Amino acid sequence: MIVLYHCMSARSFRPLWMLEELQVEYELRMLPFPPRVHAREFLAINPLGTVPAMFDDQLLMTESSAMCEYLAVRHGDGRLKVSAEEPDFGLYLNWLHFGESTLTFPQTLILRYDRFETPPRRIPQVAQDYTRWFLGRLRAIDIALARRTYLYQERFTAADISVGYALMLGEFIGLGEQFPERVQQYWHRLQQRAGYEKALAAQYRAAKDQGVPETHSPLVGAD
Repeated sequence: MIVLYHCMSARSFRPLWMLEELQVEYELRMLPFPPRVHAREFLAINPLGTVPAMFDDQLLMTESSAMCEYLAVRHGDGRLKVSAEEPDFGLYLNWLHFGESTLTFPQTLILRYDRFETPPRRIPQVAQDYTRWFLGRLRAIDIALARRTYLYQERFTAADISVGYALMLGEFIGLGEQFPERVQQYWHRLQQRAGYEKALAAQYRAAKDQGVPETHSPLVGAD
């Protein structure tokens, strides 16, 4: 049984979306954000105090993009992954990690210095600079989508989930209207997928059942 520790709409949404796309059985354990503050017992499970944390039997993983690749390879039966023998395998891997390292990184700084810090510690210039950084990096997606429907040829893969979460986060922090037109259309297509809709429903259902307020999210308010 796979067990996923998740905060509402945090990076852990990536493996949650993967699990729903692959229709893999899992247990979802919701945590208030940030768990290292509001659920300190979680530190015994993941000493980093971060989400996601995913167990597959005794294996613990803590990196969301790595979880996407792992689930595709170990539980996907060939779905959502690109094998090393296929054309553009390197392109697929690049997009898979682009979603986290290039797109989500600047957003964490925007969130911290625009929302999470107390007002005296907020730094508007940092938030503004990294907003431009994030929006500038969307040009790579815009160019790629001029030639294809998804990031790897015409096939939906784990790379789309990795990048898709970064677009989800960007929309939540108010940047969606500034996405290039092709990127907006691509994000709209991703939101129409049954796996995405089921992942959204799963997190809200689990939060309600486990008594974790929806406001305990990295995208709501500040801690």
